[in-house]
Amino acid sequence: MPTITATDFAKVDMRIGKVLEVQDFPEARNPSYYMMIEFGPVLGVRRSVAAIRNLYSKEELVGRAVVAVVNFPPKQIAHRISEVLVLAAINADGSMRLLEPDGEVEIGARIA
Repeated sequence: MPTITATDFAKVDMRIGKVLEVQDFPEARNPSYYMMIEFGPVLGVRRSVAAIRNLYSKEELVGRAVVAVVNFPPKQIAHRISEVLVLAAINADGSMRLLEPDGEVEIGARIA
């Protein structure tokens, strides 16, 4: 990976969101969910497609705090629009786990 500066990093707007709703999204190439995520009064509710259906049940995701990049341009996946990128750590074997805060954090809080 190339080296970036603090200025480059500051351009990535990562926020804490709360998953409100999760729907199956069988039209995606990989097993995915379509999620509605709350980011507080400034950003509101945003949509995300995440290829994590084989890792989490819908019940595990609803109410969960997640970390997401909120300033990428919207991306069309099949017939849906994904507005934010939910972040996960990827292990050497390709398995993933979602990032989450380790304590209480305000919805919409910026990651620094």
